[in-house]
Amino acid sequence: MAKKQRNFTGTIAALDIGSAKVVCFIARLEADGSIKVTGIGHQLSKGIKSGHIVDIIEAETSIVAAVHAAEQMANETIESVVVNLSGVGIVSRNITVELSVSGDSVTERDLAEIISEGRASVENKENEIVHCFALGYTLDDVNNVRDPRGMSGSKLGADLHIITSSSKNIRNISNCLAHCHLNAAEFIAAPYSAGIACLEPDEMELGVTLIDMGAGVTNIAVFADGKNVFTDVVPIGGSHVTNDLAKGLSTSISHAERLKTLHGTAVPSSSDDQAMIDVPQLGEEDNEDGNNLIPRSMLVGIIRPRLEEIFEMIRSKIEVAGLDVIAGRRVVLTGGASQLLGTRELATRVLGKQVRIAKPRLINGLPDAVSGPAFSSSIGMLEYARRKMWEDRKHLNSDKSFPFAISKITQWFKANF
Repeated sequence: MAKKQRNFTGTIAALDIGSAKVVCFIARLEADGSIKVTGIGHQLSKGIKSGHIVDIIEAETSIVAAVHAAEQMANETIESVVVNLSGVGIVSRNITVELSVSGDSVTERDLAEIISEGRASVENKENEIVHCFALGYTLDDVNNVRDPRGMSGSKLGADLHIITSSSKNIRNISNCLAHCHLNAAEFIAAPYSAGIACLEPDEMELGVTLIDMGAGVTNIAVFADGKNVFTDVVPIGGSHVTNDLAKGLSTSISHAERLKTLHGTAVPSSSDDQAMIDVPQLGEEDNEDGNNLIPRSMLVGIIRPRLEEIFEMIRSKIEVAGLDVIAGRRVVLTGGASQLLGTRELATRVLGKQVRIAKPRLINGLPDAVSGPAFSSSIGMLEYARRKMWEDRKHLNSDKSFPFAISKITQWFKANF
């Protein structure tokens, strides 16, 4: 008699809590494993700075507004969301763990045990593990083993890439969600989810650095051999460029953002000294006599050093980690701040690599207005949740024993649908 199939169709909700905006996507997991976006909500962020909650009441207001808009569009109420983690609390490390094989050959239990040992060696009260990726295995004297199950040997080794986040930050986000009558089905590191959304399989295989340029921070993820091998954060983003302009030109934050968007560039041109821009002075926005004209070269002179600082910090982090060769010759820029004119050219010069600006891959039901680089992490979270739920479904439908614990996403899903 054929085994009855579990048909996990239902709802996935992703919540991207950023420094500039809060985004909520609601999607439907279809029977064929694809997803269709049914609800979209986004709201300006308040109470959130560099990936951390600094005012829980204001953050709650932004989250509720974004979630409510998505629920209204999808015509359903959500209780659990997949949530991104960003900011300086994100730390990654690569460790090697060894374990004696319990039987004649490596079993799924051995793999689960070695990963559990790796997690236990890193986790502590200050940090909580977000992801644990097996980069490769060794079995006795054999290196670069991709899947040792069923192979004979006595000593199993695993190279693990572990991403952690500040436990306090996770608790603050969880408490804020609880005030919004939501709970986190799972947390995802923002640079990893952006990579899922934007990178091509060949790029991940050959080596690539994903740079997700947000408002408050710039997230970094290096991929090689198809896996995430390095993750880090630079605590500078697009809002720092805006603040530099506001201070340097004595104008308001809102006018500085407008100047950056309409006239800003990171690459100087021969006409910059002749191109004059009207800059309202702080406190005199309504007084035409208070406005003054400046050459566009002044904007370039303020914008360029800050972006150079970001890329130089990224280059330094990758070199210190010893990953410059592994990261390959390819860099992919995404995130809202990557759209500033001249950013790709400046990154190419500072990093000395081939650079492209990436939009996330299209998902069914997603309009063009929320399909740009600024929404890469949000879309990557949906794809991450889809893959985990689909893989869990295939394992549960098969006659094979499931090697690891069912993901929290599927545990929640089974309890609610």
